[in-house]
Amino acid sequence: MEELKSLWEKIISKLEVKVSTVSFELWIKTLELIDFRDNKVLVLGASSTTAKNQLYKNHAEQLKECIAQVFDEGCDFEILDPNEKEDYIKKFKSSIEDSSNFEKDLDKFIFNPKYTFENFVVGKSNQFVYAGARAVAENPGKKFNPLFIYGGVGLGKTHLLHAIGNYISEFYPNLKIKYVTCEKFTNDYIESMLSKREESKVEFREKYRNVDVLMVDDIQFLSKKDSTQEEFFHTFNDLYQNNKQIILSSDRPPKDIATLAERLESRFASGLIQDIQSPDYETRVAILRKKAQQERYFIDDEVIEFIADKINTNIREMEGLLSKVHFFASLLGKKTAGIEEAKEAFKEKFDSTRENLTIDSITDVVCDYFNISKTDIIGKKKSKDIVEPRMIAIYLISEYLDIPLISIGKHFGGRDHTTIIHARDKITDLIKTDEKIKNIVTDLKSLITNS
Repeated sequence: MEELKSLWEKIISKLEVKVSTVSFELWIKTLELIDFRDNKVLVLGASSTTAKNQLYKNHAEQLKECIAQVFDEGCDFEILDPNEKEDYIKKFKSSIEDSSNFEKDLDKFIFNPKYTFENFVVGKSNQFVYAGARAVAENPGKKFNPLFIYGGVGLGKTHLLHAIGNYISEFYPNLKIKYVTCEKFTNDYIESMLSKREESKVEFREKYRNVDVLMVDDIQFLSKKDSTQEEFFHTFNDLYQNNKQIILSSDRPPKDIATLAERLESRFASGLIQDIQSPDYETRVAILRKKAQQERYFIDDEVIEFIADKINTNIREMEGLLSKVHFFASLLGKKTAGIEEAKEAFKEKFDSTRENLTIDSITDVVCDYFNISKTDIIGKKKSKDIVEPRMIAIYLISEYLDIPLISIGKHFGGRDHTTIIHARDKITDLIKTDEKIKNIVTDLKSLITNS
């Protein structure tokens, strides 16, 4: 079934560029793959009867077209509402289980067609990383090898990786590109080690070394995985020595990836390292205008400026709010979205974010970000690698939650409220003067908002 799910994701990716964002979010994205009956019919589950009817009425042809591109012309689909889905699973349980034996070549990753260099808005915060990515795409294996891109959540790393992939696919169609997450690489390696088949290790190495371009997303997850780091080191060397292009993305630079082997850090730093910073106001406005143009949204300039002013750390979040504003306007039958719809979208965002946050959830996000334990952050340790994250956690909790300082102090091992005030004010001051602290807090706010 995993193979089928991967193929279904490719179909979803193709549909995303064929329908409006509102239709995609409401009807397409919520579709669930249930079965591949008789290797001829994709059985899909809709979130409601309304969703099923909308899909058959407005998107049947687009569905059929995209399915044919991934499978073949003879492949059909069937959409079930929640009740029909339940009955189907009871009736065809054996058919669903047999689908797990389905096999198809999944090596060719489908890059998102929306993510191109032409659609990437260039500003002061990303002009150098854009230039580096473009140079690599135009001369794979010849310039800047490896290319290491890092930056916070939602700033455009994935867009650039897909843009490189789309460019190479178009202008160098004979080159073999492999795009994986670090998690996928790790899982494949573990499976090859655990397999009883002697050929599995050889197959794993051929899979990752018999390529012209290797792209690994979220490479920071190699942290603390010693044996996987060892295997990736040899994979890296093999590709590099054969002039194959290596492209890596991360949420932090190589030197800040905890427990990364020194020789890997050295390899990562041997090419071009470029960061993507938070876009300035003018770039944010340009990004939103580009998005509105692509999606054919009619949005007042006042709304675009309002969103650009309110969200300054996460492009993905900005674009999502723009889509929500358009959606609210369409529900009210308005041709152009105005400031009232924008305020409503922000009200919903603000309420849902605050509602789901707790002192523990914020602490957990900070611990995950810094790769430290909760025991350490709330404990008595005073080393810099613990004290700094602790102060940042205190600052963020004070920012997001309306709770007494004494309660925050109790959470952090019974600390006095004056200690909490000192930590909060210290980070407030550092954000104004220390670029590194500012970027860390920006990243964490994005993670908290989207958690």
